[in-house]
Amino acid sequence: MLWKEKYELGVEQVDNQHRELFRRVDTFLHTLRSSTSWDERVRKVNETLDFMNGYVIEHFRDEEEYQKKIGYPRYEEHKKIHADMLNYVVHVTKEYKDKGYNEQLIQQFAGRLLAWLINHVAAEDQLIGVYAKEKGVGTNG
Repeated sequence: MLWKEKYELGVEQVDNQHRELFRRVDTFLHTLRSSTSWDERVRKVNETLDFMNGYVIEHFRDEEEYQKKIGYPRYEEHKKIHADMLNYVVHVTKEYKDKGYNEQLIQQFAGRLLAWLINHVAAEDQLIGVYAKEKGVGTNG
């Protein structure tokens, strides 16, 4: 499992969403690494892309609302990082569908998604938790 307890921010909603994102990416990676034919894996890839296009928007929105609620000083910068990743997910999804379910594109996407998720949650998002704890605000919901 990719999720580690050290990734927790102490914000229940955000932590739960992060766990779900990690779980889905983990499943996605297992699908891509499986020995079944690409045609058999396409259904799961499509499910993952549909999930990511919806859930990522929801998660980013919730995380940004939390940042505003606690007066997080890096809110605008963090929001731009989210927007850039969302644009990437949308772009890859469109290219994938337009070019006929290209496996190489999805393998590259999976690698970048995994690296981004770990780096973002383990570094950038941790700053939100640190700020909240320092200010003594909203770390339980």
